[in-house]
Amino acid sequence: MGLPSPSPFVDVACAAHKVWRGDTLGQADAQVVGTGHALLDAQLPGGGWPVGAMTEVLQATPEAHVWQLLLPALVRAVAEGSGPVVLIGAPFEPFGPALAAHGLPVEALMWVRSDASAARLWACEQALRCADVAAVLAWLPQARPAELRRLQLAAAQHEALLFVFRSDAMAQSASPARLRLHVAACAEDAELMDVQILKRRGPPLDTPLMLPSRTSRMTSLLMAGQLRRRQRRLEICSPPEVSAPAPAPATVVRIDAWKGGARALDRLAVAA
Repeated sequence: MGLPSPSPFVDVACAAHKVWRGDTLGQADAQVVGTGHALLDAQLPGGGWPVGAMTEVLQATPEAHVWQLLLPALVRAVAEGSGPVVLIGAPFEPFGPALAAHGLPVEALMWVRSDASAARLWACEQALRCADVAAVLAWLPQARPAELRRLQLAAAQHEALLFVFRSDAMAQSASPARLRLHVAACAEDAELMDVQILKRRGPPLDTPLMLPSRTSRMTSLLMAGQLRRRQRRLEICSPPEVSAPAPAPATVVRIDAWKGGARALDRLAVAA
């Protein structure tokens, strides 16, 4: 007596949960790290930055909004592991005290400086192969799709957080990145940044997300610094007999997270 032949029918109810519909937000197929921005987490598969995959960030200027967008996740990744955050080809030197004040210690940063595209790609691959590295941030404006695919494969093999920064002029070009974002200053409100999701495992998101470009602490410190500068200008411009009273004693140290930058962590005042 022979064995019964397998049924040609598929249990649709059993298999339905394994099928991803293109008009719905997909589930993460690997670990994620929360972005620290609730609005953004709600629009990402799994609710965070994908681990073991490339996230591509497109910007008009290479230094804009980097720390505002990524700092919460980097702080968490470093706290949960023991390795550094590797910066490859960063446009400006990060100012450690500013980042340390927000939870990212100076000793957790490793800055690789090189203007050569090939050297940056090599350094990025080596960093991704290091099991102790918490995250890799790479500025690769000249990288070709084949080179990006190699980095995507390296990130997948070693389950690393990988962020690649490129010009927003590349928005229409093909990319192997699992997640692709365009980040820009909000025209209506300087306190916000527009984050548009160009590519994700789910339907397109036509309306950009408006995320805060500053923490409440940074906003209050910036306002305090502006008030202090205004008082100093009054002291200089006013005649001696009507000079403004001296402000209350305060110790404020101005620091630049990215030298020459003009945004939030790029330019802020922090109480000493």
